[in-house]
Amino acid sequence: MKKLLILLIPVSLLAACGQKQSTDTKTTDSTTTITDSVQITKTVKNVLPGPVPNTVMTDEYVRHIGAIAYLWGWPMTNLHNRKALFEKLPEPGYVGGIVPAAPSNQICMLTDYVAPEERAVACPNQDVVYGFGLTDFTKDAVIIQVPDFGDRFWVYQMCDQRTDGYASLGKMYGSKPGFYLLTGPHWKGKVPDGIVKVFKCSTDLGVVAPRAFQSDDPADKAAIQPVIKQVLMYPLSQFDGKMKTKDWSKAPKFPADASATGETETKWVKPDVFFDELPAILKEVPLRPGEEALYGQIQAILTAAKKNPHIMAVMKQAAAEADKNMIDPLFQFVNVGYPVKYNWTTQRNGAQFGTDYLTRSACAKANIFVNKPVETKYFYQDLDSAGTRLSGNSKYTVTFAKGETPPVKGFWSLTLYNQHHFFSPNQLKRYSLGTKNKNLQYNADGSLTIYVQSTPPDASKLSNWLPAPKEIFSLYVRCYWPEESALNDSWTPPAVVKVK
Repeated sequence: MKKLLILLIPVSLLAACGQKQSTDTKTTDSTTTITDSVQITKTVKNVLPGPVPNTVMTDEYVRHIGAIAYLWGWPMTNLHNRKALFEKLPEPGYVGGIVPAAPSNQICMLTDYVAPEERAVACPNQDVVYGFGLTDFTKDAVIIQVPDFGDRFWVYQMCDQRTDGYASLGKMYGSKPGFYLLTGPHWKGKVPDGIVKVFKCSTDLGVVAPRAFQSDDPADKAAIQPVIKQVLMYPLSQFDGKMKTKDWSKAPKFPADASATGETETKWVKPDVFFDELPAILKEVPLRPGEEALYGQIQAILTAAKKNPHIMAVMKQAAAEADKNMIDPLFQFVNVGYPVKYNWTTQRNGAQFGTDYLTRSACAKANIFVNKPVETKYFYQDLDSAGTRLSGNSKYTVTFAKGETPPVKGFWSLTLYNQHHFFSPNQLKRYSLGTKNKNLQYNADGSLTIYVQSTPPDASKLSNWLPAPKEIFSLYVRCYWPEESALNDSWTPPAVVKVK
């Protein structure tokens, strides 16, 4: 890792020099536009080259550039391969009967919380009804429908292939019901009448993931059904100005891929074929100003590998090593973001990663498709207050002092995940506690204690019991539409205290 960091420094300096050269000598032909506070690079033709053709490349050099490329490209390859799989679907439906998926430029909505058996996305949420769709703007611009959610919390996450958010659409933005137009970086069509707002994505491949809050109350689960029927996405060519509906309860079910039925997340990035896929990723993801040298270095070793099988073999070895030694450790929450009090960690640039390749890949590995901070603030926990790994062999309490539950305008939750960042089956089918639970019992002093353990507590505490597996596990606090105190970390979650 130290060697990798040493190499990253000159690459960064080259990138900075590339930016200066672009400004001073005007060797790059680029134009930019600002849309919804996101800078989109329309055309950037200048890539600062790496070693000239036929330069001797030592194995160590190839391994280092290969490791950098793997860290940089992991999230984009993840999305690339999701699209390759879901593009084969004939229509929106449920893979394995549980995972919402659809061909490009369409969406599929769940009708309830995501099922515990889901393995497509780690760290699923059981406070919202999800939807998921992928965009391919090489085909067409896309219409996304927003129904009238009333007082219900909702947010549509829309991110590019880098997993950076490019739109602001949700209750916290005061967004109105209606039709919204999503376009790619090169779209120059006419915006039809009846469109509330246009959002431009920096890449042709992107993700749309609506979330609508739902409580555990059966009446609320029934009330949300007519609303989610109006959550649809379709090509602009199908737009007629009329709100379309679809009964998602009747969407078809498709067989699950064998890799999506185990205990861990589907392996979307495979190191043995990563460098075979990387040339396509470089074409799909336009470089940003400052990345000229990075792209040049990566392209140089890819070009050399075409002529020299040994270089390709070393690159593939580098990918396997980087997957094991650099990416896999980022799955652990202790290695995601930065630490705050009581061994919690967090990050403040979710879906706004820019050139923070480390945090982008850490989030993609541990819990991909995080929202922007103003939409959701996340806190992650692997340890108790003494710094010991959380395990079902012990019992814990999480006590929020009076008036100190997560400060939100939307909702909050404390979710428990097993060692693979998925739900662990339990007799209550309970995987999180928070705003959605109307029967939480507060202590006499106004504080709220949640009991985290593998065995049931006393009957009087059952409503506040968050069941844990016997093995190691992790905790996760979500603050939807967070107050400023959560955003700036002046509020952080309380300690996870081991019961003696």
